[in-house]
Amino acid sequence: MHTLTIWVVVLGMAGHSSHQMTLEPGGSVMNSNTSELPYDCDEISGEHAFTVYAGVEFAADYPGTTFGMSQHEYFVKPCSLVTVTFINKDQVRHQWMVHGLPKYLYKQGMFHLEAAGGFSQTGSFIVPSDDRTYLVHCDVPQHMEKGMKGQLKVGRGNGDLWSVPGVSEGLYRDSYTPRYGGVWFMTSVVTGIVLVFVLYGVWGRN
Repeated sequence: MHTLTIWVVVLGMAGHSSHQMTLEPGGSVMNSNTSELPYDCDEISGEHAFTVYAGVEFAADYPGTTFGMSQHEYFVKPCSLVTVTFINKDQVRHQWMVHGLPKYLYKQGMFHLEAAGGFSQTGSFIVPSDDRTYLVHCDVPQHMEKGMKGQLKVGRGNGDLWSVPGVSEGLYRDSYTPRYGGVWFMTSVVTGIVLVFVLYGVWGRN
């Protein structure tokens, strides 16, 4: 068992060898950056600090979810330094990730915190100058789908992401039919009935 665990850790580190990564027993921090500016920023415009809790208790206000975060939406200034302390109150691991950051500064365009059950991690990153909405989520399989999704708005942002708990609509669970499928079905049925009567009337007169 110990050998397997060691190999999993080694392979995981090899897979992220190009990232700036700090690995600890309680989790990891990837692509933390407190000083290197994006190309479109002349200086750090300000600083923002967020303490975010993760756990099943934060899903209680959002029916259909299993996991949650204490905060699902974040507002920051363009070119600002953002520091996140991520505290995991569950017994399973959780992540706090931002996607879409400049790839020349953040490998694969992401900033990543992972905390094992009962642990916390802290890291920082600098956002570009554009007004944009970035995806925040937990990348553990099915955790985002079960409620761990948020958005980071830089400046005015560029709209809301779909299915962010407490922010935007579209949070559906275990639904394999299109949204508003019942409405479309009834519309199709009524349209079909009308067409039958119309065609029957035309043929009946001939």
